[in-house]
Amino acid sequence: MNHARLIYFTASAFITQQLSAADWRQYSGPNHNRTTTEALAVTAFPAAGPKSLWRVPTLNGFSSFTVANGRAFTQITREVDGVEQEVVVALDANTGKEFWAQPVGIKKYGHDGGNSGTSDNSGGDGPRSTPATDGDRVFVTSSDLVLTAFEATSGKVVWTKDILKDHAGKNITWKNAASPVIDVDLIFVAGGGPGQALLGINKTDGKVMWKGEDDAMTHATPVVADLHGVRQVIFFTQKGLVSLEPKTGKPLWRQEFPYRVSTAASPVVGDGIVYCAAGYGVGAAAYRITKNGANWSSAELWRSKGDKPVANHWSTPVLRNGFLYGMFSFKEYGDGPLKCVEMLTGKVMWEQPGFGAGNVILSGDKLIALGDAGQLVLVDINPKEYRELARADVLAGKCWSSPILSDGRIYARSTKEGVCLDVSGK
Repeated sequence: MNHARLIYFTASAFITQQLSAADWRQYSGPNHNRTTTEALAVTAFPAAGPKSLWRVPTLNGFSSFTVANGRAFTQITREVDGVEQEVVVALDANTGKEFWAQPVGIKKYGHDGGNSGTSDNSGGDGPRSTPATDGDRVFVTSSDLVLTAFEATSGKVVWTKDILKDHAGKNITWKNAASPVIDVDLIFVAGGGPGQALLGINKTDGKVMWKGEDDAMTHATPVVADLHGVRQVIFFTQKGLVSLEPKTGKPLWRQEFPYRVSTAASPVVGDGIVYCAAGYGVGAAAYRITKNGANWSSAELWRSKGDKPVANHWSTPVLRNGFLYGMFSFKEYGDGPLKCVEMLTGKVMWEQPGFGAGNVILSGDKLIALGDAGQLVLVDINPKEYRELARADVLAGKCWSSPILSDGRIYARSTKEGVCLDVSGK
């Protein structure tokens, strides 16, 4: 291992140790895999549901919350100077009081990759990207792929980078939905043109540290993971899976995977296997990733074609002891099932209908699921059977965002409202 990579991995280990379990700093959580080491303190809800500490309007958007240092961040749609715009808001995590709000772009969601400039929202009701926060900064990617760093306390712009303009990029139908991903000192984003499609950007000053590849972007947020002891960032592009060294952008391995209309769920990594899925008849697959010296290879373990029985639209599953748990369905709004799927074989172990296109996170052996109609459900992880622990209707509006757990509280939102729920057990 060279000196630069040694510094990177040492810093990575140090930062991981320093992050509080109470923080949920970016879309995929503190471990980049929608899990947290914070234990869920309750296994049942009162008859009236969990206590709501605050509830605020969060109009039009599928952005999720992130929470750090007593502040909660999300992206909404709000009228600014007489124009509907995407806006990042910073709230007091304890009270829901708004500290500041900053526009990040005019609301436009055209069906031609964004070139029409129309306000057709049939592809979504607002921004879908989730802010990421690190130190005293919060980082936001707009649907037009403008990446901006703000001061977390004041909302002051620190730096901004236009990915499409600066890197000959081209947006996609329904525009960007991927969230910025931070690991150590770099932010990883896609959306550039040939030779600069994937980017590693310094979080301090916005300088591009590396760029490369020709992969057209998707709506999927990349993931950072360790495979065979090697840290890597994995992008899910229109060509398939591509793994890069985080520090240098050097390609490690590739795996082709079909693209049709939209790919939105992130890859899932564990036990030397990478799982990926897409809707629109594409289906899912799992690949065994191996390393022999400096050479990497990928081998298909199984492939499920079509929208059933194994496929994810935008709902990324979580992995626990070799089993995937999540909302496996395509356009089954309101009725789509929660499923348990064996990662090694693709075998469906069980399924429970009635969740729709929501999202899940994992706290130890407890699943926190938010259905698309606003139902919050706690599930005891078990590959043999569905074991529901608690259920409550907590939100009005469409919930295509993800819940998070931070410091004994669940933060969740819909296209109408955001809520902070007390699950501390106190």
